[in-house]
Amino acid sequence: MPLDAVLTFQRDHARARDAVHAPLDAGALVADLAPLRTLVVDSAAGDRAIYLRRPDLGRSLSATDTALIAGIVADDPSAAGCDVAIVVGDGLSATGVQVGAAQLVRSIVAELQGLTLAPVVVARGARVALGDAIGAALRARIVIMVIGERPGLSVADSLGLYMTHAPRIGRVDSERNCISNIHARGGLSPVAAAAILGRLLRESLRRGLSGVDLKDPGEALPPPSERDDCA
Repeated sequence: MPLDAVLTFQRDHARARDAVHAPLDAGALVADLAPLRTLVVDSAAGDRAIYLRRPDLGRSLSATDTALIAGIVADDPSAAGCDVAIVVGDGLSATGVQVGAAQLVRSIVAELQGLTLAPVVVARGARVALGDAIGAALRARIVIMVIGERPGLSVADSLGLYMTHAPRIGRVDSERNCISNIHARGGLSPVAAAAILGRLLRESLRRGLSGVDLKDPGEALPPPSERDDCA
């Protein structure tokens, strides 16, 4: 292989490995999310190494933070029973979350005007299903998980969105809607992703479901006479 191709591969592979192993700076993310109300929690995975070896632990809240959320809900009923709970989890690319999650969350919040929102939960050591436990604890009608996607050689900082209606522990992936490849290297923009999510979410609330039975109709195509001639 040419030297340039070898060096490019090594660079991209290193970026992907760094994205997987990097810890999330929750304090910096909370600062980026201000003035939104936030709460920082941890999964049952004690550290990044355990998280990578034990996906199951990343799907459960730590015992301490389970009690913490229960206490917050008991002390402040306005923190629970909301329409939407937004959770930001590091997933397999804390790098992506650090770079783009705050902008994406702001775009989502702007898209959900008129709906009640719980405090934004920043979750370390998170897998997608951790949102179910958090959404259930907050008694949210819908939970949105913003999470770092598994990095590849082309993009190491991509984000994904997962929306689940009536979150509870035990939900399966077919009961979620996913919007993926949200990044600045030719991927979906935060504004575009939030617009898709907004359409799905309002239809989810109307129909009382999410997952494979809920589809995004997308933007209407222009009449044939107004389309580019591809012949």
